[in-house]
Amino acid sequence: MKYIAPPKAFFARNRRAFAAQMRPNTIALFHSNELLSNNADGHYRFVQDSNMYYLSGIDQEEVLLMLFPDAPREEWKEVLFIRKTSKDIQIWEGWKYSKEEARAASGVESVFYYEQFDSILYQVISLVEGIYLDINEQARSRRFTQTAAHRLAQRFRAEFPTHQLLRAAPIVRRQRMLKQPEELIQISKACEITEQAFRRVLKFVQPGVKEYEVEAEIVHEFLRNGATGPAFDTIIASGKNACVLHYVQNHASCKEGEVLLMDFGAEYGHYSADMTRSIPVSGRFSPRQKAVYEAVLRVLRQATQKLLPGTSLEDYQQEVGLLMQEELLLLGLLKQEDIQKAKKNEKPWKKYFMHGTSHHLGLDTHDNADRYLPLQPGMVLTVEPGIYIPEEGLGIRLENDVLVTEDGPKNLMENIPIEVEEIEALMHAG
Repeated sequence: MKYIAPPKAFFARNRRAFAAQMRPNTIALFHSNELLSNNADGHYRFVQDSNMYYLSGIDQEEVLLMLFPDAPREEWKEVLFIRKTSKDIQIWEGWKYSKEEARAASGVESVFYYEQFDSILYQVISLVEGIYLDINEQARSRRFTQTAAHRLAQRFRAEFPTHQLLRAAPIVRRQRMLKQPEELIQISKACEITEQAFRRVLKFVQPGVKEYEVEAEIVHEFLRNGATGPAFDTIIASGKNACVLHYVQNHASCKEGEVLLMDFGAEYGHYSADMTRSIPVSGRFSPRQKAVYEAVLRVLRQATQKLLPGTSLEDYQQEVGLLMQEELLLLGLLKQEDIQKAKKNEKPWKKYFMHGTSHHLGLDTHDNADRYLPLQPGMVLTVEPGIYIPEEGLGIRLENDVLVTEDGPKNLMENIPIEVEEIEALMHAG
């Protein structure tokens, strides 16, 4: 592995916490992601299912985890099924987990080969009343992909129609929202690598470079420091491109006098960093660019201080919107009459700041979370206000990753340059 994984005790603790929330006489099944074909005989890069990794620590396809807390036999309480390797697989694909390595990584003592799943299943199914399956319930997901869990659901409805199918997602979602020390180590490492990449591009950016060249510098720094790669599609948006929120083409030239918006983050050990910085292509902000930049920075700082235990994200977003509204008034982008004429449910600031301020972060960049649950210590969220002015060809967003604690918010990116003076100085340093 490129990364140093958390100890097996971390994954064992996660399994115990999940099992404690299961109904009596039930089993839970978690399946790895599958290799997906792209074209011809090629596959997309394998990415492990986040919940599977969280509960097992196994980073491989064709893996299934079964939890059966009430099992009459000790060896059935936690069972891991892994892909059986062979000399041919080792020659063509390389290393795969042995049973001993799977035990060492996961802490699960009962390890079988994937082909043995049916044999164990038929022995335990008559002893249980329900089956927990893990289906992706990310509220922002709009694309349906049939997974192994969907196929298991179809199979169980056909073979065992009197058993109840239960949802694993709400349980593991609540668990994952509160980050443990081992997870904060991984996120902090991802933030450190992201910082190194940003400092690299500060020395690289100048008029005439291509957006994709900037992206290449970032990815280079990610890989040389042990990251798996980008945690999400990197956004390198110069000039008017910065007003496209999910711009990922990265093909334009960076022109003198423009601001370059960069939204990127490293993935380390499956955990994400997510940072945005906006820098002047020529090394100096114009007075107008500086005014907009500092307005966004003020909102970032004030919004960060509002990430306190007990905070409702719904109320928080409204409060941050009002902070931004004041800045837009000062910049002349909004007028008092725009606010006075707004209808009851209209938010005038959304003309220039149309997205949410924060999302949960962890194993996924947009971590699956209950947005209606008040904030608690241990949650990690982004803070990312922005102002987008298409008519000026100017978009500025700033983003940090923040840990909620009893003692107030902790900025996990406090060492990453963000002040105008520091950015300009670093861009002009040797």
